[in-house]
Amino acid sequence: MAAAAVQAALEAVRAFPGRAGFYWQDLASGEEAEFRGAEPFEAASVIKLPVLVELFRQLEAGEAREEEPFTIREEEKLPSCGALNYLHTGVTVSLMDLGVLMVILSDNTATNLLIRRLGMERIQAAMTALGMETSALRRLLFDSEAAGRGIKNTIAPREMGRLLAGLYRGEIVSPEASRRMLGILGDQRLNGKIPFWLDGKVKCAHKTGEDRNITHDVGIVYAPRPFVLCVCGDPVKAPALNALMGEITRDLVLEQGVEL
Repeated sequence: MAAAAVQAALEAVRAFPGRAGFYWQDLASGEEAEFRGAEPFEAASVIKLPVLVELFRQLEAGEAREEEPFTIREEEKLPSCGALNYLHTGVTVSLMDLGVLMVILSDNTATNLLIRRLGMERIQAAMTALGMETSALRRLLFDSEAAGRGIKNTIAPREMGRLLAGLYRGEIVSPEASRRMLGILGDQRLNGKIPFWLDGKVKCAHKTGEDRNITHDVGIVYAPRPFVLCVCGDPVKAPALNALMGEITRDLVLEQGVEL
């Protein structure tokens, strides 16, 4: 039976104005709870998580090299989030640098470079191989022509949550690749949602996403009894749902006896 804080979180997400989804998994027992867990949400930057998985798959397969260089051209720069669009044109970074920037700063320039390098179809094939039926990479970021035709990248809270659980258990690509991916997610710099109240006392490895009237955060909270938490909103008032994400996490951790 899910803890009282999980039930309270479910009720809060159900009652939230707009359309919000929730997924939780106890990483010790595998117990799950969800609301709209299988439904599609416009992905925003959470789609970067499966891109990271395919990067590590190709690295392990010898199909890519971490040190492969990329010289950033002016026409490749995309608006925030990120860092590369603020650096001088011609700066050279490695393939692994792109993966790190894509996650910890949600760098959009790095993301599109990776999608082109790894192959959109191959990223989607990896998602399908992981059992994802709703989550899909269908277009590059900031592809206004595709967006105008209604083509969207999508995620489902349950699918992202189970991917994170697989990383925790060392099942995604390999135990070493899973460990390294969690290390990158743990270096996340955008920490105003799930980890807001944790104040560095409890580690969190996560990936955010946001766009107009869209906000998500999906991650692992390393409380004494670790858990996966995914909260997605599309469409919602983002600041209000961001605050609720932090409150849900705080209550789940406090219920385990952790002082924040």
